[in-house]
Amino acid sequence: MLNIALFGPPGAGKGTQSQYLIKKYNLFYISTGDLLRKEIKEKTNLGKEAESIIASGGLVPDEIIVQIIEKTITDNPDANGFLFDGFPRTYIQAYILSGLMIKLNTSLSCLISLNVPEEESVKRLLHRGKTSGRSDDNEEVIRTRLKEYYDKTLPVMQFYKDRGIFTEADGTQSIEVVQEQISSIIDEELSKRLFNIVVFGYPGSGRGSQGKALAEKYGLEFVATGGMLEQEISKQTSIGKEVQRIYDSGELVPDEIVVKLIEQRLENSKNVKGFIFKGFPRTLVQSYILDGMLKKHGTGIAKIVEFEVPTLELIKRLDKRSKTDRGMPYDSSTAKIVTRLQEHEQRTIPVIKKYQQIHGTEKIDGTGSFEEVFNRLSFAVEHGIKAML
Repeated sequence: MLNIALFGPPGAGKGTQSQYLIKKYNLFYISTGDLLRKEIKEKTNLGKEAESIIASGGLVPDEIIVQIIEKTITDNPDANGFLFDGFPRTYIQAYILSGLMIKLNTSLSCLISLNVPEEESVKRLLHRGKTSGRSDDNEEVIRTRLKEYYDKTLPVMQFYKDRGIFTEADGTQSIEVVQEQISSIIDEELSKRLFNIVVFGYPGSGRGSQGKALAEKYGLEFVATGGMLEQEISKQTSIGKEVQRIYDSGELVPDEIVVKLIEQRLENSKNVKGFIFKGFPRTLVQSYILDGMLKKHGTGIAKIVEFEVPTLELIKRLDKRSKTDRGMPYDSSTAKIVTRLQEHEQRTIPVIKKYQQIHGTEKIDGTGSFEEVFNRLSFAVEHGIKAML
């Protein structure tokens, strides 16, 4: 999700640039003033409360503002992101927005400030006053508004400078040049993003072969925990020896070992466009671990894919696989296959449900030829990539 805060003193051209950004990047515009007026007009509970406060001469508190913003974001799940205009205005509101973004499992991508000198702002607003008929477009009021803007927003700008997401554009240039500057800032931010996919599906659903093909087509790194563990065993590393001992004893490989290997993979994979995770996470605990690891690297999950294949078809596929060199230990009998399918249902289905609530899950029909399934998968992934841009 692309979330941008657009700053600039009165007269900087935020309105004009906002319309451009909304259209180009499919963003939902969030202006606290507009949202308040909408809530009041629709006579919602929050609107009635805000209207009462305004009528008594008070300022609408942050508690109401943040509830309205949260409601707006959750009511527009199809938006590619949100453009904040007029929020956050204060240092405290910057913390409020950060907390709200965490709650909604997203973050502010960047804050862009349109840099316009005070005298240029005054000149523009005085010129606007000749045609606008606005009583506040006189020099005394204008300079008071500008002073209030700089006094309140400088600490906010520092807040985002400290977090490395503050950028400036020269607002004195033509509309077209400013648009180019802003687009360059956003496009650079988008280029840093990794497109991370988690593929789910019962054993035999084809997620491994499809995941590998998908990684090759889109230049992604395929991360399969089973393959990584087997590689450690073949290399006779210390981890591999420990994993072999665990396998021989019939135990489950602990998360500590798997996580260490995935962390190494993330650290050592440079200049990749993203990762495809297969076989991890299998449990709710592992899902929280993966979320934490990705956040540590400044990224997150972009797409969840679940392959759907009827149970009888899964059993047929696994039984057929047992007669090849790709057979797994649990493929050796129908009883073991059924046990493995039940284990997936008990441990992994809750993980899929969790991600369904947070990200939404793309269900892929896993029946048919490899090419037919891959075409469905590619279509879903390309839609997800476009959504990021």
